[in-house]
Amino acid sequence: MIPVAEAIRIVSEKAEPLTAERVPLDEALGRVLAEEVFADTDLPPFDRAQMDGYAVRSADLQETPARLRVVGEAAAGSGWRGTLQAGEAVRIMTGAPLPAGADSVQQVEVTREEEGGAFILIERATEPGQFFVPRASEIREGERVLEAGEEINAARMAVLASFGYAEVPVRRRPRVAVLATGTELVQVAERPGEDQIRDSNSYSLAAYACLAGAVVERLPFAGDDPDLLRREIEGAAGRADVLVLSGGVSMGRYDFTKAALHALGAEVFFERVALRPGKPTVFARLPGGALVFGLPGNPVSVSVTFNLFARTALRAMQGVPAPAPFEETAVLSRPAKGAAERASYLPAALSTDPEGRLLAEPLKWGGSSDFVAFARADALAVVPAGVKVVEAGSVVKVVRLPG
Repeated sequence: MIPVAEAIRIVSEKAEPLTAERVPLDEALGRVLAEEVFADTDLPPFDRAQMDGYAVRSADLQETPARLRVVGEAAAGSGWRGTLQAGEAVRIMTGAPLPAGADSVQQVEVTREEEGGAFILIERATEPGQFFVPRASEIREGERVLEAGEEINAARMAVLASFGYAEVPVRRRPRVAVLATGTELVQVAERPGEDQIRDSNSYSLAAYACLAGAVVERLPFAGDDPDLLRREIEGAAGRADVLVLSGGVSMGRYDFTKAALHALGAEVFFERVALRPGKPTVFARLPGGALVFGLPGNPVSVSVTFNLFARTALRAMQGVPAPAPFEETAVLSRPAKGAAERASYLPAALSTDPEGRLLAEPLKWGGSSDFVAFARADALAVVPAGVKVVEAGSVVKVVRLPG
């Protein structure tokens, strides 16, 4: 067995970034940038008013109230093109460019129009620079605004649009093939017979892979037929970057996944991890380059191992700089049990106490097959190997589950 951290390191090392492509901006959400993004203009591109009021020369307001002649109006998208002279003011709206000659804005609340708006009485003085944002104070043309490896979210969409990125350079999405094994499996729409269960793993795996940015293909069941399993793996490897298999990786008589990988000439990087649940996890690479994750068949083990290892690979393939699961700390709200030789990644629900501390409540569950209890988890609480019990109130590491 190898430690979890070593397994994650190996996965990160073997999962190489995919090629880049350009996609329309409206298809870029959730993708990972393949190049740096630079500003093609100053931001703001002009001195920009922060509120409705009047653009003025602060020297004209040394004594207040001051009466100024209104010589024009500036609105967002329609500036006033003259030059402000002594004794003059320009009516200005939020977002409008500050006229030449003005050095401040006074808010409309401390002004009063006279003679039908031809003059304005301003009751309070201004300071130079008041109530406008100077040109280029947010970013200068040519400066880098986003890094390669950043995931494009809603806020970054605005950045890309503002600087003219109608097409965005991103990493190609990994192609993932998901395959569930086991003769006990039936389709979701079927009523299970005696000794049968509905397939759930391929659906959770496909969902997790989608959340990690992949394009997913769910393959037909392979059953416990070693020849069929080998053909399915070989066929999928020709069109997928990553194969994720569930079941058939233990030491039982009908566990054929490792045998199929060896028969296909796969290079196996590890096949047992000091992890609870999820010890019999296999990571390999087929001769054509496709990575393979052979995950345990129990639903909780599938979720834990996918998010620790396969998700790491998918993020690395998209060029994410730190693809491994992000660990943070939380306070246990109830005791958690560990294991002698393996690190335990236990389903937990997160919350925040009145003091603002992050709390982790280990969920009551019946083991690695208890997917109903696991459905309430939003994180994994980590108990190090060799620790029998972590008491309530202790600080532990937690890994948030995606989605």
